[in-house]
Amino acid sequence: MSPATPPELDIARVHIWCRQRVPDGLHDKLRIECDVDAGRVTIYEARPPWQPDLGPEWIRSPVAQLRYTATRRAWILYWLDRNLRWRQYREVPAGRPVAELLVEIGRYPTGIFWG
Repeated sequence: MSPATPPELDIARVHIWCRQRVPDGLHDKLRIECDVDAGRVTIYEARPPWQPDLGPEWIRSPVAQLRYTATRRAWILYWLDRNLRWRQYREVPAGRPVAELLVEIGRYPTGIFWG
């Protein structure tokens, strides 16, 4: 399964989903962000530094990763284990639309994404 450039519409959906996860008025305390790189979209929870001497950079914690495969033209959802290894999330079959995977991340039935 080689990575490919994911559909732009799917990437836009992820960006919109991230922005909508945080209620208005809380964006100075919490952000949900994503990075897109080589067929992968990694979703992060970001918080401001809790001590001024840590600098201005927000602290980012990985939440989930979506991987797009060229051969199947499909998305696969991953979670991060305690050893910082990405594992395939098996509760939702691979190849589901990105919107369905975002719903699964948001509802977090197993607690695996948001801890």
